[in-house]
Amino acid sequence: MISVRNINKTFGKQQVLFDVSADFQSGRVNLIIGQSGQGKSVLAKSMVGLHEVDSGQILFDGRDFTSMDKTDRSEIRQEIGMLFQGSALFDSMTVEENVKFPLSMFTKMTKKEMQDRVDFCLERVNLQGRNALYPSECSGGMQKRVGIARAIAMNPKYLFCDEPNSGLDPLTSRVIDNLLHDITKEFGITTIINSHDMKTVKDIGEHIVFMHQGQKWWEGSKEELSEAQKSNPELDAFVKASF
Repeated sequence: MISVRNINKTFGKQQVLFDVSADFQSGRVNLIIGQSGQGKSVLAKSMVGLHEVDSGQILFDGRDFTSMDKTDRSEIRQEIGMLFQGSALFDSMTVEENVKFPLSMFTKMTKKEMQDRVDFCLERVNLQGRNALYPSECSGGMQKRVGIARAIAMNPKYLFCDEPNSGLDPLTSRVIDNLLHDITKEFGITTIINSHDMKTVKDIGEHIVFMHQGQKWWEGSKEELSEAQKSNPELDAFVKASF
């Protein structure tokens, strides 16, 4: 489980997170939802250390990430896979080289071990045999799948995904959603998806955190969502506007 406790974050004089506390459940698909500018991206980036929080705690299975030194943080970061909004692939590298990159940077695997892991990850996202392609030769959906393959290459305990369906057509979006769900269950990963796509919430979301005006406005299961809308007008408006 990943827990955040009383997180506050400012940029200059502007406070963007206000005393946020939430739990992200192990082995499940957790969604951070909300409109643009409500703090969900800042929360997710703070959880992985891309932003330093002003106060509060971030706990990875009880380990306080916020109080760690650089070495200890590095150990946790190697347990984290990340899928960026724009896939963030290296244009000058092939699909294989992109997936292999974290393995060559952070492990002592032999060349054969790395090759076997790359092939496994590409096969898992249905891209077997596409090793030699460059990102420019891949569709948007394929690039997302390469990004997922790279994100799981290190066999992470935690997977963070920033708007994984951004720029994709509805059919491809569902393919990516289902792939993330299946990988979460298959490998027991704690997955956190930052999204404003309610179709993703309805299809694969298991635990949901709703952000509004830099605060956690609601937290609960997908099954509790409809009932929560009755007493939470901000949540209700977001859900209705998202379909």
